Amino acid sequence: MKDDKFVLWFNEIELDDIPQVGGKNASLGEMIRELTVKNVSIPDGFAVTAYAYRYLLDSAGIKDEIGHILSDLDTHDMHSLAEKGEKIRSLIYNATVPDDLRDAIVEAYHKLCEEYEENMDVAVRSSATAEDLPDASFAGQQETFLNIRGEEAVIEACKKCFASLFTNRAISYREDKGFDHMSVFLSIGVQKMVRSDLESSGVIFSIDTESGFKDAILITGSYGLGEMVVQGTVNPDEFFVFKPTLDGHRPILQKKLGTKEVKMIYSTEGDESTKIVPVPEEDRKRFCITEDEILKLAKWTKIIEDHYSEKAGFFKPMDIEWGKDGKTGELFILQARPETVQSQKDMNVLETYVLLETKEPLATGTAVGSKIGSGKVRVIETVANIKDFQAGEVLVTDMTDPDWEPIMKIAAAIVTNKGGRTCHAAIVSRELGVPCIVGTGDGTEKIKGATEATVSCAGGELGEIYEGILKYDVQRVNLENLERPKTMIMMNVGNPDNAFALASIPSDGVGLARLEFIINNFIRIHPMALVHFDRVTDENVRKEIEALTQGYENKTDFFVDKLAQGVAKIAAAFYPKDVIVRMSDFKSNEYANLIGGRYFEEDEENPMIGFRGASRYYDERYKEGYVLECKAMKKARDEMGLTNIKPMIPFCRTPQEGRRVVEIMAENSLKQGEDGLEIYMMVEIPSNVILIEEFGKIFDGFSIGSNDLTQLALGLDRDSSQVAHIFDERDQAVLNLVERAILKSNEMGKKIGICGQAPSDYPEFARFLVECGISSISLNSDTVIKTTLDILETEKSLGK
Repeated sequence: MKDDKFVLWFNEIELDDIPQVGGKNASLGEMIRELTVKNVSIPDGFAVTAYAYRYLLDSAGIKDEIGHILSDLDTHDMHSLAEKGEKIRSLIYNATVPDDLRDAIVEAYHKLCEEYEENMDVAVRSSATAEDLPDASFAGQQETFLNIRGEEAVIEACKKCFASLFTNRAISYREDKGFDHMSVFLSIGVQKMVRSDLESSGVIFSIDTESGFKDAILITGSYGLGEMVVQGTVNPDEFFVFKPTLDGHRPILQKKLGTKEVKMIYSTEGDESTKIVPVPEEDRKRFCITEDEILKLAKWTKIIEDHYSEKAGFFKPMDIEWGKDGKTGELFILQARPETVQSQKDMNVLETYVLLETKEPLATGTAVGSKIGSGKVRVIETVANIKDFQAGEVLVTDMTDPDWEPIMKIAAAIVTNKGGRTCHAAIVSRELGVPCIVGTGDGTEKIKGATEATVSCAGGELGEIYEGILKYDVQRVNLENLERPKTMIMMNVGNPDNAFALASIPSDGVGLARLEFIINNFIRIHPMALVHFDRVTDENVRKEIEALTQGYENKTDFFVDKLAQGVAKIAAAFYPKDVIVRMSDFKSNEYANLIGGRYFEEDEENPMIGFRGASRYYDERYKEGYVLECKAMKKARDEMGLTNIKPMIPFCRTPQEGRRVVEIMAENSLKQGEDGLEIYMMVEIPSNVILIEEFGKIFDGFSIGSNDLTQLALGLDRDSSQVAHIFDERDQAVLNLVERAILKSNEMGKKIGICGQAPSDYPEFARFLVECGISSISLNSDTVIKTTLDILETEKSLGK
């Protein structure tokens, strides 16, 4: 019987044993029993059971006294909460451990040492019997002790763990979640330490933590022991991996370098078992794990998630801790628990926060969630001052840990200097539904002077803090039973950081993904400045390029990697639906504004109809840059397995240009027909419509660019305010061109869509497109639902 044992080894435990050993230990036992045979590496250890905890309290005769102390609990009275917590912890810590319990723990520790090494270092972790449940994570509520050596140190750490069931934060958390304090018991996990103090460690979520997108794995990591990542003391490296193509491909969608300023390592000084030290500058500038290690962790994550989902009978995303041993170079899974936020959301209701006014932000950081919050600013330097915090205020601080939770739950928003998307502040904010921005760097200084602030996480990965109370709107749409029109409704997507969230909006894929946004925001360097770095002579510009491309021996690889990752993140979000990627369509003045661009661009009188689109791709002045774009598309399609990507050529003036561009793509392993590759063309020049049958012999499909088609049909510069009143996509000349393009494409059996704003702005224009028989309409995300409903009505009225 397990119910009356002081110690149970991990290989004796399974998920059903939570009442005996708590969620953390039950999960470790489950993985050791079931997943080590699938080559998932987990360090061995044992659990000191919940029965042992109850035995200690009964032997010491303190159970009733603890109940009495808690009888008039008020968790909003911080002073009273602290006083009661201290009394109970002192009672438990000072209780004498019965000899039979002590002997059982010591014997198990020595047996573990025999398995690995004498006087071995272990982690001693709390595992409460109510933790890691689907709606209550209990993240960090009890204590963990690392680098514990020797039997006396193990016993001492166990006593501290038992006492930590009544930390102020744990008492407050249980009260809020409705748990009876005396019915939650503590088990302890004693596990072989992985020497990540000599290497790296971190946290993994098997879904995107912000959007709930289930096909992406988020891996975070930093140097040293994992407490730094969990606590949010460092801004870690971040990696996204795409699950569906993980077998047979290398789908690393994003690699983001964290600052990783400090790390926790073993201490040999004084009574402390660990200490925090700075990370050397050269280590901060490189990723803490290799791409092979990223993929290995991702595959293990998928194995773990699949196992727990199969066991539960429904999709069960996971929250996992990992470590890399600096002595052996091996990777290990240290813990796994159910994810408790996104898995509980109602996915049938689409909730969108929209900021209605804006200004220059006071500070920026990593957005947690997608909400907006505002209120009076309260900058708090240390946890000792949390008693000053008032409900509805914006909490601004350096970082949080579980001691801050009593005020986090009443905050309008939270801002921290430190931390990444898997730190304590991020995890708890998601669970509470409070908008949060982490990793601002110096937010406490920049925001200190503001009386009131608005915290916006509605703009994607970048969160922004504004001075004052700004207006915003919350839009809610019930997606259940939303009917789909026969006309395909696609989306225009520029920012890869928004892609996972946008994927939840019902659509038929992406009709326009713009490379310009990725190049402008994530690369920032003119591609030819990377190909011909020697031609960049300005020392400041050279330094800027060197800084951005650090870690890349070949500077052009930086461009290919970043562009491929940006495109891949969009393609993954909508996989396996089509994602039509328009190759770069900067004008020469816009290219010149990129870093190093002045060395490779000439001034033009009218860049709008000058050296742009297809004309650049085969010209020696840019051809090498276009080859880099082709390599990025090939990497996203072939290496990452995202064959739903369809490149599209903009501003192709003649069929001869089209053929030359397609030949260059084929020379760079983008051959039409191979792995289903289709190449589309923008229809945005009158010649495209006049000769559409000739273009149809070259390209697999079309997309109408109504902005350029309107300006060239009417002979006006759409950037000129003096003739802006003439610009109208509904002009009969434009309608005639659009109608001919659609009819001829349909005759050829070619798909044709539109990616302009007109169908969103003008319902009559959308109706006209449907009447003509257009294949798809691509819209900005904020108009997709409304226009879908409009088109459904149009189709019904036309009898379609």
